[in-house]
Amino acid sequence: MTRDQAWQIVCEHVKDTGLRRHMVAVEYAMRFYAPRLGGDADRWGIAGLLHDFDWEIHPTLTDHPAKGAAILRARGVDEEIVRCILSHNPPSTGITPSSPMEFALTACDEITGLIIATALVRPSKNIADVELKSVQKKWKDHAFAAGVHRDQVETETKAFSQACFEGKLELWEHVNNVLAAMKGAAAALDLDGRLAKTA
Repeated sequence: MTRDQAWQIVCEHVKDTGLRRHMVAVEYAMRFYAPRLGGDADRWGIAGLLHDFDWEIHPTLTDHPAKGAAILRARGVDEEIVRCILSHNPPSTGITPSSPMEFALTACDEITGLIIATALVRPSKNIADVELKSVQKKWKDHAFAAGVHRDQVETETKAFSQACFEGKLELWEHVNNVLAAMKGAAAALDLDGRLAKTA
């Protein structure tokens, strides 16, 4: 499956621009980690891009992404990618992360939300202006981006670190990696300042 084909699936099933932005953010975080862990950047990126494709049609943690897997298989998505997507919600699917790609997806998922929110509250709405210390400050404010579960980010980053980095990947190093990946995709995320001009 190509990136364009994956994006067509996203556009067909996801209408909310914020959710699309989140999925693209996870895509680029996955692309960052793939070469560092011997993975294929395109495959990892597609897993990130598609991971929440069914949230609008299956908007409960009971159904998502378990019920979406059949749609992906019918569209020809590789089983390794389908399994990766299933592994990011084990209570629903019964599949827990076991490969580097799967650990990366769970570790990159939630934190992108905090980074996006941090960029969007800046007057410039430009992710280039976001520094790690800004994300750290917002992390401490639990009322900010309250939907981002800090404990879950910590737990999943630790699991990712232990599985893939011999326990040497620290939380804020990981967050900075994801931030760097997202800065490299500013235009794709609409976080290059254009939203400030339309506000």
